[in-house]
Amino acid sequence: MIKKLHQMGVKSGHMYTAGLASIGLAFASWILSKKAESAGLDRADRWGIFVGEWAPTFFAMGVALRMEETHRDLEEPSVGMFEQESTRSRSHAGV
Repeated sequence: MIKKLHQMGVKSGHMYTAGLASIGLAFASWILSKKAESAGLDRADRWGIFVGEWAPTFFAMGVALRMEETHRDLEEPSVGMFEQESTRSRSHAGV
């Protein structure tokens, strides 16, 4: 699932942002439920906890995506400084 998310372009930063937004949304839903509904504090607590439970999942997925990003970066062949120099010297040698 993580590999598929990575292929779809989802980055670890997106998941970290979703985790932080979830924390803010949990607090907002608790406040709104407490003030707007007449069901009382128990119901507000349940709403806040329900939404707040999403945050660890988003953060865990962010860590998994970070590992996938790092793993992919290590697998891709990178052009080093010395390879670039030899390519440049060959292209300028014919000039």
